Amino acid sequence: MIAPDQSMNAQDGRLSASVEQSMLATVPRLRAYAVSLCGNADRADDLVQETLLRAITHIDSFEPGSNLGAWLATILRNCFLSEARKRCKEVEDVKGSYVESLRSAPEQESRLGMEEFRAALGKLPFDQREALLLVGAAGFSYEDIAAICQTTTGTIKSRINRARTRLAMMLSIDSINELGCDAQTRAILDDGCSAQWR
Repeated sequence: MIAPDQSMNAQDGRLSASVEQSMLATVPRLRAYAVSLCGNADRADDLVQETLLRAITHIDSFEPGSNLGAWLATILRNCFLSEARKRCKEVEDVKGSYVESLRSAPEQESRLGMEEFRAALGKLPFDQREALLLVGAAGFSYEDIAAICQTTTGTIKSRINRARTRLAMMLSIDSINELGCDAQTRAILDDGCSAQWR
């Protein structure tokens, strides 16, 4: 936690070492979340950079003692949504011909499975996909996700449950054992208490 007097150095207006270290510690989780939203590592890096810049600029609005990671994830989400609104007038590659020309065919069976998983994940409604990735890929708690998405914990639990159920149906998964040993995929699809896969 960050003490009230530790957010800024009063003499020169720079971030204190503890705030700077806390922010740097969240970068891997922020990047994972950004990649899941953007689907592109370069855009994700830009998004994380923009998030940190905005956070540093508005560090005085951070409430000391609250969850810095959740605060940064909220900023990241807002940056992503702002960018998405700006891009809404761009022409999409509807047939996917341009995208297909940029990638090579999968070389391994696991890669095929991951592509199938990503495609299924992309078909989920945004709110369900976002909640699922925040819990599975970024490792946030339900309470933190509720704060990030500005809704209730119950709503987040419902979104995650519906997302897991839809993914299981789209991927024809009857048992968690069918997922292989990919820990991230298991984390996204299994909350440790899914009765349907026991």
